Amino acid sequence: MTDVKSDTQADICIVGGAGHVGLPLALVFASKGLRVLIFDINEHTLETIKQGIVPFMEHGAEPLLKQALEKELLYLSSNPADVAKATTTIITIGTPVDEFLNPVLKLIKDCMEDLLPYLSCGQLLILRSTVYPGTTEWLDKYLSSNGKQLKIAFCPERVVQGHAIEESQKLPQIVSGTTPEAEREAAELFSLITSEVVHLSPMEAEFAKLLNNAYRYIQFAVANQFYMIMNSAGVDYHRVLQGMKQNYPRARDIPMPGLAAGPCLFKDTMQLAAFSDNQFSLGHAAMLVNEGLVMYLVDEIAKKYRIERLTVGLLGMAFKANSDDIRSSLSYKLKKILEFRAKEVHTTDPYVTTDPTLLPLETVVAKSDLLILCVPHSNYRHLDTKGKPVVDIWGFLGKEALVSSAVGG
Repeated sequence: MTDVKSDTQADICIVGGAGHVGLPLALVFASKGLRVLIFDINEHTLETIKQGIVPFMEHGAEPLLKQALEKELLYLSSNPADVAKATTTIITIGTPVDEFLNPVLKLIKDCMEDLLPYLSCGQLLILRSTVYPGTTEWLDKYLSSNGKQLKIAFCPERVVQGHAIEESQKLPQIVSGTTPEAEREAAELFSLITSEVVHLSPMEAEFAKLLNNAYRYIQFAVANQFYMIMNSAGVDYHRVLQGMKQNYPRARDIPMPGLAAGPCLFKDTMQLAAFSDNQFSLGHAAMLVNEGLVMYLVDEIAKKYRIERLTVGLLGMAFKANSDDIRSSLSYKLKKILEFRAKEVHTTDPYVTTDPTLLPLETVVAKSDLLILCVPHSNYRHLDTKGKPVVDIWGFLGKEALVSSAVGG
């Protein structure tokens, strides 16, 4: 689809712009009066956006979307030729990891091959999503070898998903470029939406994004490891944590335990490990703890119940609280394990709309012998569990982390 007229000129084209990274950024730039073109191959999502509907949860997005459409500051296209209509191109395609936990550069290379005929020398091209260290310099050389002399920058997004519109305008923006001119122009662009710009080299900026996410992933692993040690000792970790934190500022940053997943933390930690020739032992240990927590919970339940006779209800299937995003959610890993070991498994989530197997909360509670709080959605704060035992490693419901009464015979 395309709603781009032949004479349309845009200030910015955001490639992959219908997604969680691109769309909020497009709306913020449009709110500053810039003409923004969203290029994306997902025509269904583009049609949804065209109707003034934001296809995922993002606070404050819908009013900005309707405003941008009414003022004709937002254009939508699935035709790569329309990329040529913009003076600046922002790429929101990053480098994921494959089944061997190695970075996949193919997505960016394929994207650039498709866009190559429509890029002009002298254009500013900005990488926005997380990339493997060295990708920005590689892209500069790749385009040069194909006769395209562009100004290449890497300006990583560092916002909390669901709050991108607010945080992209409040947080400092890291800016880097392969040339001083590219860095300067990128800084001028982002200065339109935020008051503070941090200048780094491309490699420094690439590492900064990976280190931020790896550090958080390790923090969650520490909390999860603490939880498993305390729980195995029969000690209520949440009471210990509360005691540790009370009026003691040096313990304030210890997070609660829980299913730590999502589209960034695991992936970026493994990219850092791959870059270090798999010598990032702390990152690998964090992965084993966070991914292993799911199996630990199932094993602990099996110690207390005849799990093969249980119908288990999973509460929350998104990868984090108050989100509709199920990408890399550990709730689904838990579901797969329980489908093999339990009698039945039912799932529910108040926000997720992309999983047709989800059931209403009341149905899951009624049908289940045991409930597991996978995600601490705010909707569950005062949940009536109808007396059903609940596994709540978050300590969110104020119940025991792992229940001990027999059920299921």
